[in-house]
Amino acid sequence: MYKILSRKPLNANVTQIEVEAPLVANKAKPGQFIILRVDEEGERVPFTIAGVDKSRGAVKVIFQIVGATTEALNHKNEGDYIQDFAGPLGVPTKVEGKKKVCIIGGGVGCAIAMPIAQELHRLGADVTSIIGFRNKDIVILEDEFKDCSNKLIVMTDDGSYGRHGNVTLPLKEMLENGETFDEIITIGPLIMMKFVVLTAKPFNVPVTVSMNPIMIDGTGMCGGCRLSLNIDGKKVTKFACVDGPDFNGYEVDFDEAMSRNRMYLDFERHAYEKTCNLFRKENK
Repeated sequence: MYKILSRKPLNANVTQIEVEAPLVANKAKPGQFIILRVDEEGERVPFTIAGVDKSRGAVKVIFQIVGATTEALNHKNEGDYIQDFAGPLGVPTKVEGKKKVCIIGGGVGCAIAMPIAQELHRLGADVTSIIGFRNKDIVILEDEFKDCSNKLIVMTDDGSYGRHGNVTLPLKEMLENGETFDEIITIGPLIMMKFVVLTAKPFNVPVTVSMNPIMIDGTGMCGGCRLSLNIDGKKVTKFACVDGPDFNGYEVDFDEAMSRNRMYLDFERHAYEKTCNLFRKENK
């Protein structure tokens, strides 16, 4: 069992928790993830590590409430316990040797982008961060990005905060004005990452994307997290859990990935509503 050391709502649908897991905290690196179960009957769900505090043995996880497991996890309070917390899993993001990097995060994907930006900043890289949200009410981690970015641009789809538009707008402006980057690292909705790649392609800037397909065991055994890549004109299958989650954005088949991610939306919604009803009955 793993103790929840702290719990903090970041907006109406996103929550940050710290879990006591010293072995994970001691080994985790930016870009890696854990798989947890809320209770003995719970499903295995992956969450990217949003930060660690080795002195306290704490691992930070930021999650959006979208399904049954995240709804159940959101009902856990400080001092409560969760059943399993396995990790770190996946290949860490490659940050060494980079002098100038653009980090692009969308929505809750900013929770994954943040520790990467922090590590690059710690290593002395020049970090430009672009973070995007639908509106001002769901903006998260702005202060954290300010602390680790040489330049921060906040975008909202409706213009209610920061600049009006999506994250590709300032990226295109900078590239057209001659701005250069060793690499662009983008993390967020698949459609956002796809268009970041398309925006960067004419300028030949390397783009790394962090993929979040359906995942079950996290060890490459189930094949649920498989992705199709186009490498040297050949279709190659990779697994996000052991080969990723980072991939060359120019090689990813985003259309197939988006199609696969939509397969279980109805099931996820039904499970979420069932769990919500269960908690309502318990609280009556």
